[in-house]
Amino acid sequence: MSGQTNKTQDAYYAHGHSMKSYLRSLFIANARPTKGRVHVRDGLDVKRTMHMVMICLLPAILFGMYNLGFQAQQAIINGSAAADAWQLLPFNALFGALSEQSTGASLLLYGASFYAPIYLTALAVCLFWEVIFARVRKQELQEGFFITALLFSMILPVNTPLWMVAMGLTFGVVMGKEVFGGMGTNFLNPALASLAFIYFAYPKVFAAKAQLVAVDGFSGATHLAQVAAKTLRFNDYSWSDAFSDPQWLDAFLGFTPGAIGETSTLAILLGGALLLLTRLANWRIVAGVFLGMVATAVMFNSIGSSSNAMFAMPWTWHLVTGGFALGMMFMATDPITTAYSNKGKFAYGALIGVMAVLIRVANPKMPEGMMLAILFANLWAPIFDYLAIQANIKRRKARHGL
Repeated sequence: MSGQTNKTQDAYYAHGHSMKSYLRSLFIANARPTKGRVHVRDGLDVKRTMHMVMICLLPAILFGMYNLGFQAQQAIINGSAAADAWQLLPFNALFGALSEQSTGASLLLYGASFYAPIYLTALAVCLFWEVIFARVRKQELQEGFFITALLFSMILPVNTPLWMVAMGLTFGVVMGKEVFGGMGTNFLNPALASLAFIYFAYPKVFAAKAQLVAVDGFSGATHLAQVAAKTLRFNDYSWSDAFSDPQWLDAFLGFTPGAIGETSTLAILLGGALLLLTRLANWRIVAGVFLGMVATAVMFNSIGSSSNAMFAMPWTWHLVTGGFALGMMFMATDPITTAYSNKGKFAYGALIGVMAVLIRVANPKMPEGMMLAILFANLWAPIFDYLAIQANIKRRKARHGL
């Protein structure tokens, strides 16, 4: 079979097809459709799948860009200096410097001024490596790099240097996906592998508070960092108290400092709901992540701790802080790196929910646990499938008396 595939690929190249054909196929339908009655046709291919995922991510991206401008405006009101960055040259020429009187449209464009270079850098790096490996393997260019670049750009702080974006994605795409055969054969989420690389390679630069808001002299922190530092406590705080807490409402809506596309739980859930309705994401994974998180948070709430404020953090706050919502809806549901059996999917999701809370609570120096939880679960996904298959085999043998 592999010999026949190589002959087909060689013939494809012999007919004058070049990398231009691959690039054109990203935007123009392929001119080589299947023919005959034996073929099963489906309107859902990789390209359409990627387009739908991008549409589902759009609410979080748009709100994330607006929130970048809103957080910068609030920081300026509180005494921070306006940013003096090259990204703002077009913005300043059109609207002038950001001020207390800036409107919603200008806040959105202010955030877009910082987000666009990050995304374009991520897209260029992903495309570069995809083209290189497609050329070497004599394969068609796959569209998955669009989503990898998009997701990676969403989980970064706004002031992440562009060279760091390129370094992270180079590691994540090459070592996390391409060395294992490319799209469909990787066992780690490439966007999260990229984030893990720069998180551990450049911890001081990546975790600096000044990275969170696009102004000079910002000294705030995320809610998770505040809980880890014991400046935000949940003494005598029930999970239901969150719904009447203005701070929780801000965190749910997304009006807090944080990574570009992670702040608005509402926007993420709206896009995630569409992802579930179109069945591009499996509800078992989402349910497993959510229930695993709730069960673990309730367990730590019951145990309690006088020295670790994270023990008292209710599940309602775990849901709206850090990258939990984005990870639950869009990272954990990656169809390539997840388990394939139904029981395996639920166990895979539950492990992510448990590990995310466990890392947040047990390691105060790393309050954001979603990244490591998903990467850890990626390694366990084949094991869950194996156990599910073996259980089915035993059940069938018992049914037939074997």
